[in-house]
Order: sequence, then C-alpha cells, then structure tokens
Amino acid sequence: MAERVTMIGFDADDTLWHNEHYFVLTQDHFADLLHDHTDPSTLMDRLLVAERRNIPHYGVGIKGFTLSMIETAIEVTNGKVPAPVIAEILNAGREMLSHPVDLLPYAWETLEALQGRYKLVLITKGDLLDQERKLALSGLRGMFDGIEIVSDKNPATYTRIFNQYGDGATRGMMVGNSVKSDVVPMVDAGGWGVHVPHGQTWALEHAETPDDSPRFRQIADLSKLEQVLA
Repeated sequence: MAERVTMIGFDADDTLWHNEHYFVLTQDHFADLLHDHTDPSTLMDRLLVAERRNIPHYGVGIKGFTLSMIETAIEVTNGKVPAPVIAEILNAGREMLSHPVDLLPYAWETLEALQGRYKLVLITKGDLLDQERKLALSGLRGMFDGIEIVSDKNPATYTRIFNQYGDGATRGMMVGNSVKSDVVPMVDAGGWGVHVPHGQTWALEHAETPDDSPRFRQIADLSKLEQVLA
C-alpha cells in the first residue's frame, strides 16, 4: 500500500455480529401470518418495495422494518388485516429488538490484534438505541477509539469520519459485509474498501463489487484482514 493505513473502520451488523438472520426468521413468521392472502414470494417482494419506500422516512432498522411489515399486511389484505395479526407483527418487532448478540468468527481476535496498532472506529448505520444496545452486549466497546452511528454511508460520511479520527480517507480502510454501504462509498472517498461477504445480506444492500479499483479487496473472513494490511 503506497500510503500506510493508519485507521480502520468496521461495520457492525453481519460484519462483527449476526443480524440479518433475525430479519430472515421474522420474514418467515410474517409469511406464515399472511399465508391465506398471498404467497411468500409475492409478500417478500411487496415488503421490499415498502422498505425501499419507507427508508427516507423511518431510516434503516427494526422499527422501520416493523412498520413496513404492517403497511404490507394492510396492502395485501386490502385493508382487512385482522387486529391479532397486527399485534403479532408488533410483537415480532419487539422480539427482534431484544435478540441476543452473537459475534461472528474472528471478530474479537481481529480487533484485539489490531488494537493499538491502528485507530479503530465502529461505523454503523441503523436505529440509535438498537445499535447502542447491540454494541453494549457485544463486549467490543473497549476495542474502539470511536463510535459512529450514522443515518447513511456515503463518500461524504467516510470523508468526515476519517478526517475526524484519522489522517483522512486515503489512509483509511473500511471493512464490512455490504458492498453498497461499506465498500463502494469508501473507495469513492479515496480509501480502501474491504468486503467480507456474509451468507445473508439484505437485498437493498446488494451492489456490484468495484473490481477495477486498486483499493478494493475481498476476504473470506476477518482472520484474513491482517494479510491485506501486510
């Protein structure tokens, strides 16, 4: 690397701990609740449309997801969704907001190995209270020099954060499971983007990898990050 990396940003959900798994389980339950009104595939398509429509209003996270499920239930039942179904959807949302935090393989070991050698900052987007809860339960708070919970991840976001905590984006690296949020905007900001694929990634986070960029890397898991840095 022509310019030595001095700061590393880490995504949280599905990079350091499991998250999408709980959304998938809730979607399966949602499909069961509405099985008399539409098939699962159609329901998921309608739900995704609702989520995309609602993100500018509710942001990314479980609360917006729950509201999108309710809205979709109203739509597919032509406004006749039973009150008990609405209550069950709300309950499912509350359960998601209290799910356990299970670290992904090598998350702890990788952060521990890099601590003190690089400036480490957690950069995650989503609901503030939920992200703070998960961070507290993860036990990883002390590993980071800074915590940034943002509403969106774009080049301007990364430019600001890497200027604030480090030596600018050109000497920074962002590590995450989302090509759209963690990799592409960081590369566009002039930094390094490292993609760590996760088996379950939200459809709205899919994007083409910037394979033509010299500042893009992809690794199988976090244990390979030090090889990239070396």
